[in-house]
Amino acid sequence: MRLSHFLAQSSNNTTTEPIRIFVSTWNVGGKTPIAALNLDDFIPPDDNSDIYVLGFQEIVPLNAGNVLVIEDNEPAARWLVLINQSLNRPADIDANVFQHEPSPSVDSSSSRASSSIGTSFSDLSKTASGATIFQNSLLKAISKSFMPVRRKQLKACNCPVEMTRTSYRDACFGCQKAYADETDSSGEDEEKGKDKEKSRDSDGSVVDGITSGPATRDQLKYNLIACKQMVGIFVTVWVKKELVQHIGHLRKACIGRGILGCLGNKGCISISMTLHQTSFCFVCSHLASGQKEGDEFRRNSDVLEIMRLTMFSRICRRAGRKIPERIVDHDKVIWLGDLNYRIALSYADTKKLLMENDWDALFEKDQLKIERDAGRVFKGWNEGKIYFAPTYKYSFNSDAYAGETATSKKKRRTPAWCDRILWRGDGIVQLSYYRGESRFSDHRPVCGTFAVEVEVLNKKTNRRSSNADMRIDAEELLPTGKGKGKRDENHVAREEERLVLQPDSQMPYVPSSLMFQRPALKMDGRFTGSAHNSSSPPMFPSHHPCQTANSSQPPVPRAAGQHLLPCRVRAWIVTP
Repeated sequence: MRLSHFLAQSSNNTTTEPIRIFVSTWNVGGKTPIAALNLDDFIPPDDNSDIYVLGFQEIVPLNAGNVLVIEDNEPAARWLVLINQSLNRPADIDANVFQHEPSPSVDSSSSRASSSIGTSFSDLSKTASGATIFQNSLLKAISKSFMPVRRKQLKACNCPVEMTRTSYRDACFGCQKAYADETDSSGEDEEKGKDKEKSRDSDGSVVDGITSGPATRDQLKYNLIACKQMVGIFVTVWVKKELVQHIGHLRKACIGRGILGCLGNKGCISISMTLHQTSFCFVCSHLASGQKEGDEFRRNSDVLEIMRLTMFSRICRRAGRKIPERIVDHDKVIWLGDLNYRIALSYADTKKLLMENDWDALFEKDQLKIERDAGRVFKGWNEGKIYFAPTYKYSFNSDAYAGETATSKKKRRTPAWCDRILWRGDGIVQLSYYRGESRFSDHRPVCGTFAVEVEVLNKKTNRRSSNADMRIDAEELLPTGKGKGKRDENHVAREEERLVLQPDSQMPYVPSSLMFQRPALKMDGRFTGSAHNSSSPPMFPSHHPCQTANSSQPPVPRAAGQHLLPCRVRAWIVTP
């Protein structure tokens, strides 16, 4: 059967739906958070986005021990706990329960929360014998508590089945089992982990004591779907629970650009995933520091090398479009982090413009703007208009820039917009771009919200493509009783022009006048023949592209006026 005009409509099988993405980046200066830290400047409590992409830099001090020996994962685990408290806060809990004031005294509830979290971390980080376990198992233990139960499915391919066909031969003769759903159902290991976590969640658990939030994962409004640390860089991605089932092809990639050009004290972590039919890439980076003339070219080099070296693993191949393996191949890309670009002015000139709040004049001297305008970096990328003060560098627990209190010019730092968020791709509109005012670090957090269009398969298409072996049953039911088997020529002519999809069965109707006699075709190990006449060979159109392997006879068209007996034909939809 020639059904290519059905497949030609595949481009019309998707619609676009808007989602809201919140992105935030913060260089925390190597400081470990406490339970009383208020994250409202980093995650607004009333945002209600669909996806949260939260990136950190310097979550641990960038010393030789963390860079060359083993990275400390406890601060990352603590940040996860606080983020979960903010995103999955019960509706009846006031947003300021964990309000942080930079002073020695905190309220009793915050003190109890801090003590509880500290005790829980201590319990998790030690075995029964008191020996410290591997560092990375602490972060894994915490992150699993916030992830979906079937988290391994996020890494699997969730492409529509019909898009995996590579040729009509595969579509016609491939074993149906070969194209069964290959989604990783996570197997016995996942089930065992699920049972263990259920038992731990249900009995007054360590996890419950840490989160100070929902008792089980079923109560989480947002699930953690990606979590990765590389020395001081740490990125997490959280998604509304109802969207998790539509996420697939989740992959991670790390590129070190620090010491010797390869260690992880500088570099990036990239997260790739698909949501419905749209691919996303989130890049959290910490680029080369320095405010000397020419340091901006080192940062340019970091960006170019990150784009060149980042390669995501191959998960699947689709006939129409393969899953992207490089950053710029994704439909939507958001780049966040401490990019470290400075202002190309002296400290005195910068301070003068700051006192006048002349952001436009100051931004004209921003190194990142200069390099982008010259086409040397981030060509084709976008950034929102900056209407906020430089985010670096502040004195500890102060709203004053560090240069105002520095005792020597060597320690003085010119204020700069080091912390940035950029994006590329169609269908992205930035709704806000602002900074928070937390005094926790010498950097201020920077946040952005986006309205993003996502391609979604139509529901009818999903139902039609849910059959894993892509076979369609066509019933040819002709009356066989006396007086009922006669058809006039006009009726036959009208039948020949009919090829419609029956609304009740979703199966294509194949008129008898399009059928031709041909040798028997072996399918699924059986010869398919007429249901009423075993000696009659199966019928197929003469222009069908499939050919039998052992057939040398060409199809023989039936004689004019000859009618076929009722039979059931199993056929494949293929392109010619």
